[in-house]
Amino acid sequence: MLSPKVLSDFPASWTGYFKKGFSTMSQFSTDIQTINSLRDARDGSWDAINPEHAARMRAQNRFRTGLDIARHTAQVMRQDMAAYDQDPAHYTQSLGCWHGFVGQQKMISIKKHFGTVKGTYMYLSGWMVAALRSEFGPLPDQSMHEKTSVPALIEELYTFLKQADAWELNHLFRDMAAARETGDEVRARKIQANIDNFETHVVPIIADIDAGFGNEEATYLLAKKMIEAGACAIQIENQVSDVKQCGHQAGKVTVPHASFLAKINAVRYAFLELGVDDGIIVARTDSLGAGLTQQIAVSNAPGDLGDQYNSFLDGRVINDASEIGPSDVVIKQGDQLVAVSRLASGLFEFKKGSGEDRVVMDCIASLRNGADLLWIETEKPHVSQIGGMVDRIRKEIPDAKLVYNNSPSFNWTLNFRQQVFDAWTDQGQDLSAYDRAGLMSEDYDGTELADTADRWTREFQAKASREAGIFHHLITLPTYHTTALSTDQLARNYFGDDGMLAYVRDVQRVEIREGIATVKHQDMAGSNIGDDHKEFFSRDNALKAGGKDNTMNQFG
Repeated sequence: MLSPKVLSDFPASWTGYFKKGFSTMSQFSTDIQTINSLRDARDGSWDAINPEHAARMRAQNRFRTGLDIARHTAQVMRQDMAAYDQDPAHYTQSLGCWHGFVGQQKMISIKKHFGTVKGTYMYLSGWMVAALRSEFGPLPDQSMHEKTSVPALIEELYTFLKQADAWELNHLFRDMAAARETGDEVRARKIQANIDNFETHVVPIIADIDAGFGNEEATYLLAKKMIEAGACAIQIENQVSDVKQCGHQAGKVTVPHASFLAKINAVRYAFLELGVDDGIIVARTDSLGAGLTQQIAVSNAPGDLGDQYNSFLDGRVINDASEIGPSDVVIKQGDQLVAVSRLASGLFEFKKGSGEDRVVMDCIASLRNGADLLWIETEKPHVSQIGGMVDRIRKEIPDAKLVYNNSPSFNWTLNFRQQVFDAWTDQGQDLSAYDRAGLMSEDYDGTELADTADRWTREFQAKASREAGIFHHLITLPTYHTTALSTDQLARNYFGDDGMLAYVRDVQRVEIREGIATVKHQDMAGSNIGDDHKEFFSRDNALKAGGKDNTMNQFG
């Protein structure tokens, strides 16, 4: 229980509150007592400090550093991975966010609608960093943006998520103070319980380090910055760093396993150096769509990883030394000598149709050498294709699981309508009313085929998690597209005939009726928090922005 000395610092209504059965103090109450003791030890020089106010500020800033965040979220993610292993219905999800405010509003919305943020993460897309956050201006997803922009965005996202905590808790503390002022101890206790059991908006971020931005030392240095900013999970891909391409573009070039595994080791060392012992590494393979390699792997023994990698290189069999050209590179594949196919660029070609086999080999090698999760970049969202590869991987690594890109680069409508078309064709149904190549047409909206395709799309994540080992579903670029779409709609109507009605009808009125917190944009930006701090610091001398004349009061 709190000592009488501590109780004397609070209103009479709170004295009774603390005396009623709180044998186990909350963290908030413990902080009040701790700060009170610190104040008393200063012989009056801290008498202006109110322990409750300082405890409020502590509660509103749970995470002091990015490493605190990384350690906390790594534990959250590990627990979620274990839950998925027990039941694949417990898959997780995220949306890619390109700005801290976007990420903050996403998490506030999830908590508002579902009462919890459990199972929801943030995704930091290298594509969106390149397109939206580079000082060079908009760039393609080719690792040309400043590497420092990646940890900067991680830090920004967590700054806004921490501010969401402070914002929500500030309202709870204000409500509790109001309840105490009216002597409503029942309501005060209820609010206190909400504070004591507060669920943070700070969730795991899966952060894209692309192909590592250079050699393994460069990867290590950048990984450290990302972890220090708060990242508990780092996604790295097996493309050549200096010619990296978006996973949905042509021209992808992979590296031999030794080079990729060195970078996985670099990320793990970064986690361990910083004390994030259970940090997560997501190993991404682009081999399904990559037909080229920059290097021939070094092989020390038949059947090792280097030999396996080289076995997929295309070429012509050499029967006699006279067949070797002046620029040919010859390797041994099994019992044969092969002059590998090389382009004018110096890149070597893989055998056509070898992509899935290389994906399986990549994934097994990554999991056996320090990776925790897999990312298989595919050209379409097809459960059977993904599941077929995962089944092969799980023969070697039974608990293998994926992070999967529900990519906006897929035409989801066309893909799933065609999947239904193909399935019905196999079943012998009459599809003469449909043109497979033209299924995107609005003419098919509302048909049985289109409705079935929409149902398959809705069920895709649950089915893929159940049948294809997908632990985490993310959409890489959704807020890029939603920003463009909502801006287009407002611009079209505001600069058209609707004028101000466009904003009032399509934005503000919807915000009010849907309970979107940003309608009180001053409060969302921290005005009320600042007013409370001014009152803490200056007491009756505080010049506050709130009050009866604040137009924010028009919103209730």
